[in-house]
Amino acid sequence: MTVPTLLVLDAEPLPRLGSLTGRARIEHADASTLAERLPGADVLLVWDFTSRAVRSAWPGEGPRPRWVHTASAGVDHLMCPELAASDTIVTNARGIFDQPIAEYVAALVLAMAKDLPTTWALQRERTWRHRESQRVAGTRAVVVGSGPIGRTIARTLKALDITTALVGRTPHTGIHGPDDLDRLIARADWVIAAAPLTEQTYGMFDARRFGVMQPSARFVNIGRGGLVVEDALAEALAKRWIAGAALDVFEHEPLTPESPLWQVPGLIVSPHMSGDTIGWRDELGKQFVELYERWAAGRPLVNVVDKKRGYVPGR
Repeated sequence: MTVPTLLVLDAEPLPRLGSLTGRARIEHADASTLAERLPGADVLLVWDFTSRAVRSAWPGEGPRPRWVHTASAGVDHLMCPELAASDTIVTNARGIFDQPIAEYVAALVLAMAKDLPTTWALQRERTWRHRESQRVAGTRAVVVGSGPIGRTIARTLKALDITTALVGRTPHTGIHGPDDLDRLIARADWVIAAAPLTEQTYGMFDARRFGVMQPSARFVNIGRGGLVVEDALAEALAKRWIAGAALDVFEHEPLTPESPLWQVPGLIVSPHMSGDTIGWRDELGKQFVELYERWAAGRPLVNVVDKKRGYVPGR
């Protein structure tokens, strides 16, 4: 019996795959060797989910992996026309990041409502300045993206007594469609971007959309950096079209020290960490091993991405 070849696109620390000993021939690659090794692999684990190497290395004709798994929720970093057109199955890490990201969004909402950045800045200056803060109960939020992450964010915000609307690709019970977005964000106190990055969503938060929002609104992006036209957001904050924003994802990562985003007034910058709680890499590794066992046994995989849409269809 031939043992399948599992190719890992490496990132440190490496995944713990010892339980697959004897059940997979594990090989490793980086961006420089990926194209050479892909044709000999049965399975590709994209452990380095920040890399875009798969897009350029994916073979057109000939041998290629039968299954690709990425240790991330988004798949835009690996999807290319050749992969989308192939019979290769693509899966993602759906389910790992939902609650941690929802908690992070709630923390950002509370931090902005209670003006915690100013409190910390005044503490460093040893300045006593009494201020009033905003009550979040009774405010309105719009969460854009109706996948598991978006739905978990909506539930968490509702627990804070925030009236929350969910916007998805297509409208159905409890979920608004794209045609409702402008109407909803025009009345929202909080606009949360949690959508996948697709041709339809790229740059969806632009100058026009920030202009639709009310001056007291605050914007949070924990989805993908490409959802936001960053220059337009910086202008909206500088001109006080909106009251504040928080970005955890960016068009180009990591941000360079020279990036003007570091100093945009009213903007909280965090380094793509909203879903990364203690032990998250071990959870990702365990999830992949469980998927591998299903695949090796010939059972249907879960978390299968619709390669044309760019995400796992909702249940």
